[in-house]
Amino acid sequence: MPQRTAKSSTESTVATRLALSDLHLRLQFLEKQHQSILKQIKRKRTELHNFVERARSLATEVVHQATPSFQKMAQLDQEIHTLFETIFATRKFGKQTLKKIQAVYRQLQFAGIISIKSDTEQFQQEPNEEFSSTEEDFSTESDESPHQNQHWQASDSSSFGAGARTETQQKIRSTFLRLAEIFHPDKVQDIETQKYHTEIMQEINKAYQEGDLARLLEIESRQQVGEVVDFNNEDDLTRKCRHLEQQNQILQAQYENLKRELRLAKNTPEGEMVSSSRKAAKQGIDAVAGMVEAIESQIQVISQIRDFVKDFQQQKLTIQEFLAGPVSLYPSEEELLQDILEQMLSELIR
Repeated sequence: MPQRTAKSSTESTVATRLALSDLHLRLQFLEKQHQSILKQIKRKRTELHNFVERARSLATEVVHQATPSFQKMAQLDQEIHTLFETIFATRKFGKQTLKKIQAVYRQLQFAGIISIKSDTEQFQQEPNEEFSSTEEDFSTESDESPHQNQHWQASDSSSFGAGARTETQQKIRSTFLRLAEIFHPDKVQDIETQKYHTEIMQEINKAYQEGDLARLLEIESRQQVGEVVDFNNEDDLTRKCRHLEQQNQILQAQYENLKRELRLAKNTPEGEMVSSSRKAAKQGIDAVAGMVEAIESQIQVISQIRDFVKDFQQQKLTIQEFLAGPVSLYPSEEELLQDILEQMLSELIR
């Protein structure tokens, strides 16, 4: 009987040690996973920050160098609108001709050559029915599709991390409160310690406001204020493993959000500009200078369109010549103008 009792005690001890050993291995795995995800988040956060800063810097540089060009484009835009307003206000057209001229005006706007104005601002003239029966029908007016306005519509902004799970919010808040309880400056009397705690609390508050659990955990780890675990206690180890599993799930979601945010940032016009500038830099090309040069080329084309509309407003061109589009272009600019006017002319010329 005593021998059986001793054997039972030995088996119980072995079973306990095996359980603790398994928990130790599990905890070791989760801690490595935890540190790995934290490093991934830090790298991805840095990558996103650098990309956004590069986009801002590049945009600022382009705006700085291209401001005179933008001002010239704004002036041309206003001049073309004014010319069309004068045409509609001072000249009389038959019904079909008026529709075609209005279509030209609309297509210039939908193609992104000039800014868009509402229909109530654009067309005030009533068609003169006296001329409508004698005019040749050069084209039929096409319906305007909703997507034609896409160049002038602002892109929808995306919010990353919005609508996060309640579990995530609770974990962030509990970590924040735990750190705030330890590092609140009012809880210490020493001036130097207060100053130190104030700096830490600024980090904590910023991470909390940004919903950045990874940064809160980094602060916790750096300050060595995590929960105390008895590594010989099965309950402590189980609780610690469960706690790490929850944290790792939330951190993995944060990492996926950062990756998605970076992908979306790269797909914006600003992101594409950064990508183009990097490719140009590898070829020894000044990307900003190239962008400014492209703007100047566009200005030349728009200036020709302005002059073309002005000639029509001054009756130097016939209706047929105007509807056929500008033709006196330099050879190097023909392709660019053709791209800009392709949609407009396809609706007017049969």
